[in-house]
Amino acid sequence: MTTTLVLTLLLSVAIGLSLGLLGGGGSILTVPILTYVAGLDAKEAIASSLFVVGATSAVSAVNHARAGRVKWRTGLLFGAAGMAGAFGGGLLGGFIPGTVLMIAFGLMMVATSVAMIRGRRSRSATDTDHELPVVKVIVEGLVVGLVTGLVGAGGGFLVVPALALLGGLPMPVAVGTSLVVIALKSFAGLAGYLTTVQLDWGLVGAVTVAAILGSVLGGRLTGIVPETALRKGFGVFVLAMGVFVLVQELPGAAGLTVGLVAAGLALAATVCWIAVPRCPLRTSTAT
Repeated sequence: MTTTLVLTLLLSVAIGLSLGLLGGGGSILTVPILTYVAGLDAKEAIASSLFVVGATSAVSAVNHARAGRVKWRTGLLFGAAGMAGAFGGGLLGGFIPGTVLMIAFGLMMVATSVAMIRGRRSRSATDTDHELPVVKVIVEGLVVGLVTGLVGAGGGFLVVPALALLGGLPMPVAVGTSLVVIALKSFAGLAGYLTTVQLDWGLVGAVTVAAILGSVLGGRLTGIVPETALRKGFGVFVLAMGVFVLVQELPGAAGLTVGLVAAGLALAATVCWIAVPRCPLRTSTAT
């Protein structure tokens, strides 16, 4: 077993930990790990990540469901709509240059990090009867599914904000429900990519097993970590990874410049919301 493979598997445990604890972040870790550590090209890394994240999410969702942290109606509707969008995104992604996909991946991460750090009023953790409107769930599912299938990401780090920030679900419930959505959308996106991309199933299987082990631990920690800390910590994590991807993918000074600008804008938006009473970003009360 090579050093590269050992490092890849160790980092894969963090993929599962992120999914089990945060209901997302799996793709954010998987794509960079498979690209920059395992040495896969961008399209193969994206397609592989869809399988890894889909399988890990399905296993982790079972643990959350047993704890009552899954809204099945919302999750299945969102997931079904997301599958249609993800399959189309997977087909389209096979014809787009890998660098373009990775840059889009990084930009989405930066934008989403601001939403997670900023927050929005959500319902209490004991409110388990809240369901999102059917039309809203379907529309959001299609859009998020398209993104997921296209760049191999946008699972949890778009679904969790959609459920927690837009829908008002408690963060632990949003986390559990997002895992159902992620599993459905990931496999649909994978089906689209497999029409044009071949995978190393041995590597994919090993990474998946390591990620599942991490997800078991992450699922046990979800009900322990405070909701506000969980959401804001997730946002900071997404911001850091987004800047890293942009710096890696854009050439030379351009990558460093765009990464620093993105980080600066996200930091400025966060400081404005937290410290400036009349900040235009302050549209609602954070949790």
